[in-house]
Amino acid sequence: MSLFQRLQEGLAKTRTVLNRSLNRLTGRTLDPAARDELEAALLASDIGIRTVSKLMDRIREEGVAAGDVRAVLRAAVLDTLQGGQREPIDRQIKNGSKPFILLAVGVNGVGKTTTVAKLAQRLKQGGMAVLLVAADTFRAAAIEQLELWGSRIGVDVIRHKQGADPSAVVFDGVAAAKARGVDAVLIDTAGRLHTKANLMEELKKMKRVLARELPGAPGVDAGAPHEVLLVLDGTVGQNALSQAKLFHEAVGVTGIALTKLDGTAKGGVVVAITEELKVPVRLIGVGESAEDLQDFDAPAFADALFGQG
Repeated sequence: MSLFQRLQEGLAKTRTVLNRSLNRLTGRTLDPAARDELEAALLASDIGIRTVSKLMDRIREEGVAAGDVRAVLRAAVLDTLQGGQREPIDRQIKNGSKPFILLAVGVNGVGKTTTVAKLAQRLKQGGMAVLLVAADTFRAAAIEQLELWGSRIGVDVIRHKQGADPSAVVFDGVAAAKARGVDAVLIDTAGRLHTKANLMEELKKMKRVLARELPGAPGVDAGAPHEVLLVLDGTVGQNALSQAKLFHEAVGVTGIALTKLDGTAKGGVVVAITEELKVPVRLIGVGESAEDLQDFDAPAFADALFGQG
């Protein structure tokens, strides 16, 4: 199955919600009642109030005919999604200074550890030397899960005992990366409750340790972490947007990984997050296999979202 086919399948539920309304516009005049129905469908897909308002304003101001609504919506969504897009992480690592440090953050249950492991597997298959760091020291199960993944994909894991200082694990991870000359270090952190200030402070401490150990060169490299990747569960819709705002305020998120898009009718939250935070979506998960963790492709996503379904 091609990447686009997996994306099509993953967004099937969201596309059905949108198409149910778009298809009902066929042959109709885009009167106030029809526009209200369209607006409700867009909101139901969790595209977000701000984004939906902009889209509906454009439709009204330009006098868009019912038959052209799909194309206008796709163009507007694509314009939003393409803002701030960067080169794929693989290329970013190959072209940047070594070791590349990725700090993965997010609440419990979003698939953070799995996302980190899948990315590590992909980087290794691409010929890169990778190191995993188990900085979730609050749960023994989290350390064990990352070690299991590491054993499965043949990637070493730096770990301490449960209850250890996460920043100490991060420090050791950076030291090991320098000594071994690895290309990338992927750090798995505890599932922070985004409303718990003390846990957010722990993340800030890890960032300070990374910046101190790998400060970068002025004008060349901003230093570590080179990516603060926020992993979000696509099935929670607007709650994902709320989480993204709070994490961004606390630790300066640089990219989003959105998981579980294959089981949701709320895939439009990708648009809402991009519009609200101006932070690019880097990775999306549309299935269980490693191949289902894809680099975000804005045109392909817009096609899969608004294609005939």
